[in-house]
Amino acid sequence: MPRPTGKMTDDSIVDKGLSEQGFSTPHIIADKFKLLRSQFVQFYLQKISSESDWKSVRDYWLARKSGVLSKIKDNWLNPSLKELTPVVGKEFNALKAFVEAALEEKRREIETAGQSATARERIDLSLPGTERPIGTRHLIRQTSEELQRIFLSIGFNVVQGPEIETPYYNFEALNIPEHHPARDNMDTFYIEGAKNHDVLRTHTSPMQIRTMEKQAPPVRIVVPGKVYRRDNPDATHGYMFHQIEGLAVDTDITFCDFKGTVEYFVRAFLGPKVKIRLRPSYFPFTEPSAEVDASCHVCGGSGCRICKQSGWIELFGAGMVNPAVYGFVNYDPERLSGFAFGMGVDRFAMMKYGVSELPLLFQNDVRFLKQFP
Repeated sequence: MPRPTGKMTDDSIVDKGLSEQGFSTPHIIADKFKLLRSQFVQFYLQKISSESDWKSVRDYWLARKSGVLSKIKDNWLNPSLKELTPVVGKEFNALKAFVEAALEEKRREIETAGQSATARERIDLSLPGTERPIGTRHLIRQTSEELQRIFLSIGFNVVQGPEIETPYYNFEALNIPEHHPARDNMDTFYIEGAKNHDVLRTHTSPMQIRTMEKQAPPVRIVVPGKVYRRDNPDATHGYMFHQIEGLAVDTDITFCDFKGTVEYFVRAFLGPKVKIRLRPSYFPFTEPSAEVDASCHVCGGSGCRICKQSGWIELFGAGMVNPAVYGFVNYDPERLSGFAFGMGVDRFAMMKYGVSELPLLFQNDVRFLKQFP
């Protein structure tokens, strides 16, 4: 960078002492230092565009013997009048700190720009980009949402409820009497110290009662969520699992409506060729009750490992709502009827995607989960 000329720093000024130039008051001295700072920025700092420019300006201002600051120190500060020394010293230190800081910042800018240019030169645009792993929804979430979409398509609504329930909603209002085995603490998690003997809900059925208490018929809901039972963990059981409860209540709903809904759902989920059958069963909150089975979607009913050579797979329990339940929500059992069902989401996921053991769904093993994008 060539040595600056014109309005820039005049060597003859910094070479002369203060008394020679008539700088006799603090105000005049401060103005002179202010002018020097302005000249440094305008005629030196702003003209730096390369490392060699930076070195030239640094040497011109900061060189120990011939630098501008050295001349100011030698010619202005040291021989100044005693009463002006504090003023000159203060202004000199401020100017020096400003110049050094500005040059250091400019050095970093030049260095960063050089690194960016070097990096751009190193990029080979012909190489393939880095493939980043993309997250996905968990298999249980995928299955739950698929089940919900099927019921949404035929007029059901999705509702959710609390995982901590009172015995009234979890048992009594669902026609499960006080001494029923399901209410034993060997099967149910009770919340220690809870005022109402609250429990971790054992099914999502309590939302049947909560919904009917608030909503007049017709009612068509599905309730997804976590439920908890004291099961011994093994390949097909766990303390916590996922369930979807369904309820439909209206005038003139018959068992044929129930069977048609179940058939539509099973074929929408497992395929149009799947057949269903209903086996008599018992649940306190449905009457009559049935177990819903489907012909094996893997072997077509001929027998395989999935269906244990029977040709059929047990899906879920269901039935017509027991009229005794309507008494808890002030529904008229003479005028209203409906059906209810409850299915395990984890079981459906295992069945459809060929998962052999339930714990695999909860171990967060990426090698397993990435199979189900």
